Amino acid sequence: MPKIEVKKERFYRLIGKPYDRDTLEAKLTFAKGEVDDVDEQTGVLKLELNDTNRPDLWSTAGLARFLRILETGRIPEYTFFSRPGDSLDRHGSRGIRTVVVDPALKDIRPYIAAFAVQGPPVDANTLEDLIQSQEKLCGNYGRKRKTIAMGIYRSTLIQYPVHYDAVDPEQTKFQPLGFDRVMNLLEINREHPKGQEYGHIVAGFSKFPFLQDAKGECLSFPPIINSATIGAVEPGDTELFIELTGTDMDSLFLATNIVACDFADLGYTILPVEVQYPYDTPYGRKVVTPFYFQEPQRVSIAAIEKLLGEAFTSEQVLAALKRMGNRAEIRSAGKGNEASRSAEVVLYPPEYRNDFLHGVDIIEDVMIGVGMDHFKPVTPTDFTVGRLTDSETFARKVVVLMVGLGFQEMIFNYLGSRKDFIEKMRISGEDLIQIANPMSENYEFVRNSILPSLLQAESVSASAPYPHHIFEVGKVAKKDPSDVYGSKTYNYLGFLSAQSDAGFNLISAQLGALLYYLNVEYTLEEVEDPRFIPGRVAAVLVRGKPVGVIGEVAPEVLENWGIEMPCTAGELCLDWLY
Repeated sequence: MPKIEVKKERFYRLIGKPYDRDTLEAKLTFAKGEVDDVDEQTGVLKLELNDTNRPDLWSTAGLARFLRILETGRIPEYTFFSRPGDSLDRHGSRGIRTVVVDPALKDIRPYIAAFAVQGPPVDANTLEDLIQSQEKLCGNYGRKRKTIAMGIYRSTLIQYPVHYDAVDPEQTKFQPLGFDRVMNLLEINREHPKGQEYGHIVAGFSKFPFLQDAKGECLSFPPIINSATIGAVEPGDTELFIELTGTDMDSLFLATNIVACDFADLGYTILPVEVQYPYDTPYGRKVVTPFYFQEPQRVSIAAIEKLLGEAFTSEQVLAALKRMGNRAEIRSAGKGNEASRSAEVVLYPPEYRNDFLHGVDIIEDVMIGVGMDHFKPVTPTDFTVGRLTDSETFARKVVVLMVGLGFQEMIFNYLGSRKDFIEKMRISGEDLIQIANPMSENYEFVRNSILPSLLQAESVSASAPYPHHIFEVGKVAKKDPSDVYGSKTYNYLGFLSAQSDAGFNLISAQLGALLYYLNVEYTLEEVEDPRFIPGRVAAVLVRGKPVGVIGEVAPEVLENWGIEMPCTAGELCLDWLY
């Protein structure tokens, strides 16, 4: 979960009042947060925020805004946002601040949003907050800059229009931030620490993204590194230019809006920028950013009452939503103070939020805004008796048998990366389920096998005495077009042995012992599986149906994981054994 650090004095000044620790703890529950630590010497609060759908809270200004609204009920007005069809004429700045996009970027990194700010001199605390916001938004929400990357520049050194180009990485050169020499983009990817960390995002393209102004002065090589001149913001600067590039327009606009609202709350004037595209986008070819793109959401009063189990007046619902920073109205309300059953709440999301995907999200904000202490505990009236399912009973029996066979039980995450689940295992990954909007590429896929998890554990266990025998009984999920949800989840057993003489005879004996005690008859059939050595891998058949696989792990797979000891491994679908 995201963790942020805020300077206590600055934080409370933005809220408008100080809190003691107990009060702060209580207030943070409304933001699904908690105090992780307090450094009294430096005056730094370390806060943990448990809602990954609220990136607007991952900064000092953003969290202070939330608590300030909670305290006062006053929702800030941000007049600098554009709507579909707006131009810079609306802001009295026709043709002054523009970004021109190269057509070649359409299939590389197609979208950019930008704005400029003017205001008080930037101080060390502001710079720290900016860096933290940049890291959290681009690292957590932007999937380590893959979908969102942000750059901050000295606006006084920029001449418009700014050009967002696709350039030859070998011929294009500039001095990157942190280096004292000019380098081309390929050299930056190889030698610069940021290039080594993020260069893979653009490495597969023949041209790289590049930002330069009308004079040809480099702003940055997004999403990697700023230039050492325009991109080196210093304390005392009063005018800044902020740009964000990415692959998804809504995510990009949300991140842009969050940063713009943070600057506005800190006392800066926001100056919109017009982005000119040579190709169609979801919002047209000319978009003035910051841009309000959110759509109103609706839910009935009846649905709120049904889900929360209590009756609410229209006034109570609107007050709760306002406490959470939302503008809303009631339509088709009944007479008097009580809302009719047909009344509907229409909510207009704040500029910095895009987490209202369904009426249930509105109901959640009503629940939090009313206060959890509003809901009194109710003793259940239905009598139920809980028991283990047959599958769980069988799985626990398998665990006991594996421990009896000398294996050590492990527990792993069900989510992982493409690198671990696909590339290192030498498989196509066709039946892996990919998450559409992961917070991190490290948790982008749902596992379809336990073997990568076992190999990952073995890769960091070389210092432990051999032999190693480990296993896990857990869930895997696989695509299944015949299922109404498009996928199915199974209970699986995965087991692995690592020792100098690990071979097919070893794992065949382990499998035989397990299935003997489970009273399951089986046969083996030679198969091809890229994870195992050819000729030393077999499918496990029960009643003529494949239920798993065992074999000697291929040297290439072991090398991918950095494992030097021979390994045997296998897995069985427990749902097909009983």
